[in-house]
Amino acid sequence: MPIHTNLTPERRKSMVELGAWNDKIITDYLDEAVASAGEKAAIITYRMADGSRVELSYRELNDRVTRIAAGLAGLGVRKGDIVSCQLPNWWQMTALHLACVRIGAVLNPLMPIFREHELSFMLGMAESKVLVVPQTFRKFDHGAMAHELKRSLPKLAHVLVIGSEGEDSFERVLLERAWETETDTAALFRERRPSGDDVVQILYTSGTTGKPKGVMHTSNTLFSHIRPFAERLALGETDTVFMPSPLAHQLGFLYGLMLPVYLKSTAVLQDTWLPEEAVAIICAERPSLMLGSTPFLADIAEQAIEHGPDLQSLTLFLCAGAPIPSPLVEKAAKNLPTRILSAWGMTENGAVTTTLPEDDPERAVHTDGVPLPYIELKVTDMEGNPLPAGQEGPLYMRGSSLFVGYFKQPELYGVDDEGWFPTGDLARLDEQGYVRITGRSKDVVIRGGENIPIVDIENTLYQHPKIQTLALVGKPDERLGERLCAYVTLKEGEESLTLEEVCTFLTERKVTRQYQPEFLEVLDELPRTPSGKIQKFKLRERPLQGA
Repeated sequence: MPIHTNLTPERRKSMVELGAWNDKIITDYLDEAVASAGEKAAIITYRMADGSRVELSYRELNDRVTRIAAGLAGLGVRKGDIVSCQLPNWWQMTALHLACVRIGAVLNPLMPIFREHELSFMLGMAESKVLVVPQTFRKFDHGAMAHELKRSLPKLAHVLVIGSEGEDSFERVLLERAWETETDTAALFRERRPSGDDVVQILYTSGTTGKPKGVMHTSNTLFSHIRPFAERLALGETDTVFMPSPLAHQLGFLYGLMLPVYLKSTAVLQDTWLPEEAVAIICAERPSLMLGSTPFLADIAEQAIEHGPDLQSLTLFLCAGAPIPSPLVEKAAKNLPTRILSAWGMTENGAVTTTLPEDDPERAVHTDGVPLPYIELKVTDMEGNPLPAGQEGPLYMRGSSLFVGYFKQPELYGVDDEGWFPTGDLARLDEQGYVRITGRSKDVVIRGGENIPIVDIENTLYQHPKIQTLALVGKPDERLGERLCAYVTLKEGEESLTLEEVCTFLTERKVTRQYQPEFLEVLDELPRTPSGKIQKFKLRERPLQGA
């Protein structure tokens, strides 16, 4: 069954007339790549745990996609069904998305850091038919967790485990059986082909409610971003994309999974970020483009001090997720030929703005770029009236890459009759249309490019037997952008609380480690307004104790 979205006929008509939407889907681009560059490397993956390297040509990738797609259909996956996966940057992630599109299913990528606390909600809301996980990744048993989750998820029919030796083996179920010989795949794919407006991706993001929201994208919304993005950066078939950011994050998905297929270029994937190993990969594979948040750039700039000659292929680095410190650009420029571009975006849109390749390097430090084609921005006062250049206010965007709704939560879409979407950010625009994100009205901390759902974590911590009141805020960090700090008051009779106790409490409740506080301070009382609301801005300004 088609998934309900907030897409209107009026929006579709305007986007088609604008030339932003062309109804092509990713398997169209895959078919073109196989026809014109079948033997070219499509994906090269590096696993840090065992040092293995796997390379697949476009023809080999397509053969596996065909088999997996036929296999999923054989397992009962229908058009519109949701297939979830919690995978590292392995070739199976790309193949799974392509296979889902072949049969009109929807891929729901889940970050590998998520545990039971997050996954039970996400998988339950999605009513996922299939869940694909690794047996182990970073010494964690994802296979065991997935099967434990399946007990409480009646809609989850199949758990497939990469690397398993049991009956749940992804390899045994989907790859070792020649599913494509058991059905007419050409007819199957014609019948199941999704339209450009069918949902092909559901990606969870955290909002002000603290509970994840399922962002829905179509081929039209995604590719209306990919095409102008590639044109702006002058990317083509000869470019190799190095992607160490998770493919389960929108940045990794768009530019490590979709962009290379669109370009008919090669994606080089690293499954765990190890800077020293990244240098060896770049030296071996000679990528021209790397994308990631500020910590990736900081680490590459540091590695370039000693290994600059090994990194000379890297001519472009697009950095998103946090402002880029000026010293970092200077450090990178000393040892690399790399142009550093800044970008700003959301799961709901992909990259909304980037600086331009021809811009002065300082633009990347002091702005977050100008809108991509088919995208508009406005900054308003609190009443919604547009503000002149240089003044700060709530930021709105509209355009072709805007998502088509939150899964099962159409009332949260928030787009007005003119198509403007409230980003939840504060910003200012300059005379040339460059934007600077100055703050967030959302109660979200961004650590290493990853949004932390503050309200959800606070609600969990309020169950701690020692805590009376609390507030979680982000504090600036040069490498990660922000680190999470907890300020608490204790219940009467309690004398102390340690960070270790807090983290143990959250771990026991299966909260992702990256969502846990890194600093804790116990206060006699939290700063409040006369009405009793906690003044988080005062906590953000407070010096860190013991930092």
